[in-house]
Formats: sequence, C-alpha cells, structure tokens
Amino acid sequence: MSITRRNFLQRMGAAGIVSLGAAPPRFLRQAAYAAAIEGKASNGRILVMIQLAGGNDGLNTVIPYGDPEYRRARPGIGIGEGSVLRIDDYLGLHPQMEGLKQLYDDGVLGIVQGVGYPNPDRSHFRSMDIWQSARPESERTEVGWLGRCLDLNVERHAGTVPAIALGTDQVPLSLVSSKFNVPTLRDISDYELRLGPGSQADRQARRGLMSQLATGESVPGSNLDYLRRTQAGALAMSDRLKAVAAIYRPTTDYPQNELARRLKSVVQLIAGELGTRIFFLSLGGFDTHAQQAAAHRALLTEFSSAVAAFHRDLKGHGLQDRVLLVSFSEFGRRVQENGSLGTDHGAASQMFVVSPTGKGGLFGAHPSLTDLSQGDLKYHTDFRSVYATILDNWLGVTSQTVLGGKFPTIDFV
Repeated sequence: MSITRRNFLQRMGAAGIVSLGAAPPRFLRQAAYAAAIEGKASNGRILVMIQLAGGNDGLNTVIPYGDPEYRRARPGIGIGEGSVLRIDDYLGLHPQMEGLKQLYDDGVLGIVQGVGYPNPDRSHFRSMDIWQSARPESERTEVGWLGRCLDLNVERHAGTVPAIALGTDQVPLSLVSSKFNVPTLRDISDYELRLGPGSQADRQARRGLMSQLATGESVPGSNLDYLRRTQAGALAMSDRLKAVAAIYRPTTDYPQNELARRLKSVVQLIAGELGTRIFFLSLGGFDTHAQQAAAHRALLTEFSSAVAAFHRDLKGHGLQDRVLLVSFSEFGRRVQENGSLGTDHGAASQMFVVSPTGKGGLFGAHPSLTDLSQGDLKYHTDFRSVYATILDNWLGVTSQTVLGGKFPTIDFV
C-alpha cells in the first residue's frame, strides 16, 4: 500500500486517533526514534534516582549518637541513643528505617557521607538546579546531567523510552535533554492506548487503521517514515504494557504509601523489558523548619519501607543485579535545632546507594559536629563524584564528558 504524508494525516484525523495518556506528543516523539520496540528490549543496567525534596535532615537520618555534641546541639529533637538502629559505636539509622538497616546488614546499602559541593547555596530552587544540572558554576542551566548522558547515546536508545519520571507532571531538570523528550507519568495507566469514543467495534476499527498506517511503505528518513515509526512505537508500547500488566505479580507486600506505589510501577516497567534505563522519582516534605520529629519520622518510614519492598520485589523477579538505586536531597540541615523544634537549611548530608554489586557500607567519614562552616557541616565528597561513579562504573558513559570535569569515583559499584 502506498500513501502520502497528507493522506496519512487525514486518515489519522478521520479515525479520531489517539492519545496515550496525559502527554501524548511527548511520548510519541520519544517512541518514534526507531521503527518499533518489539524485540529490542534492553537487558542492560538500570538506574533509579529518588529525590528527597526539601532538604533532608541528614543528622537525624544517619545519627552520630556517639558524639556528645549531637545531644548538646539537639536537646529537643535529637534521637536517643537507645532508639537508634546501630551501625557501629558512633553512627546509627533513625529508628523508623528498619528496612534500610536490613539492606545495610545484607551488604547492599551504601551510605556516602559528607556529600556536598563548594560554596553551598541554601535556596531550594538554586541548590536543586545545581544538583540536577551538576553545573554549580552555571547560573542558567537548561539541560540536566542525566539528560546529557542520554544525548550521548541516541543510537543505543533507539526504539525505547530511555528515561521516565514517575509521580510528576513536569520533567525534572536532571532528565531534561536536548535530543529526547522524557515522559512524565503520574501513574502507569497514563500509557494506556486510548482509541476515542464510540462502540467496541469503532475502537477496533481505529486500531486496525492504526496498524495499517503503521505498516505501509515510506521513504526512510522522510516525514512520513517518521510518522509511521511513531505509530508503530505507540502500538508496540501499548501492547507490551498491556501484556506486562496482565502477567506482573509483586513478589512481596508493598507498604501503602505513594513512593512504594511508584516503585512497584518501576518493577513492573523493568519486568516488561521496555528498554528504559533511568527512572526518576521524588518524595517531598523534607523542609522541616518546625515540629520536625513527627513529620520526619513519617517521611523516613515511607522512604525506608518503600525502598526495602522495592528491593525484595526485584529479587523475587530476579532483577536485583540490574538495578542501582540512589537517593539525594538538595542540602542537609543545620547542626543546631531552631526554636521551633525544627532545623533550618544547611549544607552537607549523605546519599544512600542500594548497590547490586554487594559493595555496601560507609563511604567517607562523618563530618565533624564542631568544625563547622557558618553552623553547617563541611562536605568532603563532591556529589559529582557520586555521579561520576554512576556514569563511569554503572551506565558506561564517560563522566568527564557529562560533568565537564574529572571527579574521583567511589567504590560503591
């Protein structure tokens, strides 16, 4: 069958076609990078980034309970020595982090301490831009560090959706790319193929027309060829997700919270072999200026329980060796509690890494509670060293090209 670009568009319009959730153009352009995704699923490594938005209080997350300065600085909100989940004679995890403590004991959780960057900024927006662009020297950043990573591997990602942001309506700066339009999903059902109103017969007819339009002849590289590949990608993705939804069963019980629900969707998408290599999620609420204790307890419970269930489910599906999970927050909090039983914006904190290579443990010393910079912990590990490790040792991308400089790697993967 031969068809012109104009006829193709006319027939699509006449069929009432179609949408794929909330942002179809973004997804369709992404899917159009190659002919169809069937048979091209990646068996490669996967990165899951979790943003703890608002500035997580690292001192009440990984607690230096063995330091008397901790108790002096936090008489109202400090965690008691008898409550912490002890790592050693100096450090312990918040008592609500049993799930992460088990991963630590199993040797798969790494804690990178004292992470920050030179001349820290205490503005949420500026600091988050710095973390997500990995360009502290640039006031105006339009592309994220993972976006630059994607830009270097256009051919590798042909026929796939290389990255997805879950639980958001806006692409995080980390994933903003000059060559890809990364999809954002509130829910996995956003990828449902919607064939418009009418009877079941009408929808089946539209589906048939889509298949016909997607499989005709066209000149490679032409606009019509692009549209055909768009259509083929949409159909293939819809079929694959429908099949995955039908057969996926979690291998563990997930807690009833939003982060757990999103991480469960990540396992489902990985199991579906869609070729997606990067997933970005966010858990907000960490800006704990007042009455911190209860809010922080709930947030750490959600974070720890969700990540632990995610790891169990990956193991149940035999996928744990392919997935690296990393958490970050735009800054830590000040050492001294404030007058509202909370903490104000600070600087250095920790990053958590769930590594499939069994290289867990503590990385770097805990910052001093007395040698401070304007009341804040001093960093000793640039966050770009963590990124360099992810790029060089996990994603197989030259970090110097992405980060604009060379940073030492860390032995967590």
